[in-house]
Amino acid sequence: MKLLGFNFTKINVEKEKDSFTDLKISNSIDVSSIEEVKQEILKSKEDVLAIKFKYSVLYNPKIAKVELEGNILLSVEPSMTKEVLKKWKDKETPEEFRMPLFNIILRKAGVKALELEDGMNLPLHMQMPLLRKQENSDKK
Repeated sequence: MKLLGFNFTKINVEKEKDSFTDLKISNSIDVSSIEEVKQEILKSKEDVLAIKFKYSVLYNPKIAKVELEGNILLSVEPSMTKEVLKKWKDKETPEEFRMPLFNIILRKAGVKALELEDGMNLPLHMQMPLLRKQENSDKK
């Protein structure tokens, strides 16, 4: 599976309170559609799937929310395409497709959400690496 395209169609961030008392942060990914794209441009034996998604970060109780919606184009092996489209009729996806798809969304939308959270002075929904002073273990 190869990423051919990724874009956001909606970016929304709202902050309702400045108090972070009892803060609980949760995030979710919702795939709203998966469709095969008929294309003549790419000289590839792989199929192209168009995916619409929504990525949300909620700061509860009703403190803030970050919502990102977008489109993804993926190049997928024909056998995987058949399985994905068959399962999608029941709004499900095979795990070997869902895991890489969600990782793409987490990587792209997660970074954008971090940027928006920082701009709105919200706590980050993912832990960032921190440098700490190393303690000297051979004190005399």
